[in-house]
Amino acid sequence: MTLKNWLEQGEARLRQGPHPERARLDAEVLLLHLIGRDRAFLIAHSSDLLTAECTLRYYAMIDRRLTAEPIQYIVGEAEFYGLPFRVNRDVLIPRPETEHSVEKVLELARELENPRIVDVGTGSGAIAVALAAHLPSAAITATDISPAALALARENAAANTVSERIRFLAGDLLAPVAGEQFDVVVSNPPYVAETDNMGLSAEVRDFEPWQALFAGADGLAIYRRLIPQAFNVLVPGGSIVLEIGYGQQEAVAELLAQAGFSDLAFTPDLQGIPRVASARRL
Repeated sequence: MTLKNWLEQGEARLRQGPHPERARLDAEVLLLHLIGRDRAFLIAHSSDLLTAECTLRYYAMIDRRLTAEPIQYIVGEAEFYGLPFRVNRDVLIPRPETEHSVEKVLELARELENPRIVDVGTGSGAIAVALAAHLPSAAITATDISPAALALARENAAANTVSERIRFLAGDLLAPVAGEQFDVVVSNPPYVAETDNMGLSAEVRDFEPWQALFAGADGLAIYRRLIPQAFNVLVPGGSIVLEIGYGQQEAVAELLAQAGFSDLAFTPDLQGIPRVASARRL
């Protein structure tokens, strides 16, 4: 069959799945990834034939998508802050909301000549790599408790040619940098309450790593540990930047104030939801 035929067949199968509204787009994304071409090629070469090997691989990808597996895991890549990242089920898929944290750190870093930044729970390395790509004078450290996540983050740093400017350390939160000092602590930590498990989409609940999603009964467990640790490693005038979940603004503000932080501010996402908390150690 031709590429056009396969696209139509893929769409028809995906219309029987959990997201029929995205069937055409998903079928096209998978087919384009498979043949390594862009949409313009598909339009111009719609009558080209698909090899037998590619046919089997396309069927396999469609089957994975029918289980609600995220497209990013199926193709093994995602975009974040205009940069390409490899992703797999060892790490969260980078999301547009997290770009607000990067923008906040870039804003703060403009005040510093050689900023020292630590990204806590780096996962795929999205925040650390994006910052390194835009802050050539920064010294960036990235920590994660997962060896598999750190391995992938190192790959992404190399792919984006910033390996030499990021130090990757294994360990729990800020334990790997105890005794050091930084100008900025940034993190997109787990913040989903365990009781909210069934409220998550199947793509998230069934495929993304639970360790990177859930933080105790109320979603605040990591903040309670990380915020005091951050205060201890920040220089006077240093800043903490945290992604937060829906409805967590007041609780996180209280935790920051209790730890001694001041100048609390919240940055909304594109839906107007407070998404990034920032504060200073005076």
